[in-house]
Amino acid sequence: MAHPVSPLASPFPALPDIAGVTPRIVRAGYKDWGRCDLTYVELAEGTSVAGVFTRNLCCSSEVELGRANVAFGRARALVVNAGNSNAFTGYRGREAVEQIMDQVAGHLGCERTQVFVSSTGVIGVPLPKDKAREGVARALEAERCNWEEAANTIATTDTFPKGATATAMIGDIEVTISAIIKGSGMIAPDMATMLGYLFTDAAVEPGFLQACLSAANERTFSCITVDSDTSTSDTVLAFATGRAGNAPLASFQSPGAHAFAAAVHDVCRQLAHLVVRDGEGAQKFIAVTVTGAVTDESARKVALAIANSPLVKTAIAGEDANWGRVVMAVGKAGEPADRDRLSIGFGGTWAAREGVPLADYDEAPVAEHLRGQDISIEVDLGLGDGSATVWTCDLTHGYISINADYRS
Repeated sequence: MAHPVSPLASPFPALPDIAGVTPRIVRAGYKDWGRCDLTYVELAEGTSVAGVFTRNLCCSSEVELGRANVAFGRARALVVNAGNSNAFTGYRGREAVEQIMDQVAGHLGCERTQVFVSSTGVIGVPLPKDKAREGVARALEAERCNWEEAANTIATTDTFPKGATATAMIGDIEVTISAIIKGSGMIAPDMATMLGYLFTDAAVEPGFLQACLSAANERTFSCITVDSDTSTSDTVLAFATGRAGNAPLASFQSPGAHAFAAAVHDVCRQLAHLVVRDGEGAQKFIAVTVTGAVTDESARKVALAIANSPLVKTAIAGEDANWGRVVMAVGKAGEPADRDRLSIGFGGTWAAREGVPLADYDEAPVAEHLRGQDISIEVDLGLGDGSATVWTCDLTHGYISINADYRS
């Protein structure tokens, strides 16, 4: 069932083509839907790859094999299947992935460790090997598609396609990153939180590309949550073709390395926010900022306790300035907190400071803030210098509707 486009949706940006990257799409027919559901991306020889993957212990064979393949550092192709996650499918699921890897590797004349596969959709149904084989065969010969078409093809319950781009200067050479992502539900931080793919023409050694992606992940994808559920298939991969012609980046001592790392972070932040803005049933985008924690990690855990609280999320959905629910969430986080030092605010207006409600607290500006689409919650623990921001969305009946009929 199609669902209305999120009111927080953003138009798909104009993503530049990346030299050495050729995306194609076809309909494999994994579900009974009239749309393409297999994306194939061919990559130039010598392309570097980095990845972050779910820590869910019931992960798919795609995740297991992808995690192993990233260690080799090189990639020639990516295949993304939509409509079937191929997770919790035993040896049959693994055979389907290995079949795709062998089929593409045979076509390209490369090692199968250079072929990456992702699948997303219903858990517990083996990926049909016949449909996969026929779909890949057509994809190998298909016409090039644009990034928006690819973004639509990797989607499942998403209500709009998601993409981001950024550039960086490495010496006198401009390099470009174009990226697409899918994600709407089963979103919680535990590495990366959906299927996302970054493509750049920069020349980057695999180890440094991994360092940039891992660092960006910690401050972006691992700081978003829709429903506290971490998927069995979560994957973010970055591919660097080297076609821009810059001197290869090998470490932060390489000229232009910091600019490139900043561009990777920028793209990941854009993508992470888009996933939250398409949270299933979302009506409001919420930023939760915690300061005054004993460490940054402690601040992040407190912020996530707030962001994952159904009581906080439903209060925001109802535009109710119920800051007592934030107090509750801080207290249950399991992190250092002192009731008598705690301060809470919404949209820059403090409701309570140092453990007590403000005598002159005026709820009117807070109520006005909560009527908007972009909401901020501020918490100061008053214990130290640790700080963090995480992003989430409100919890509405739309989330129930989407997930109640997910398999129908």
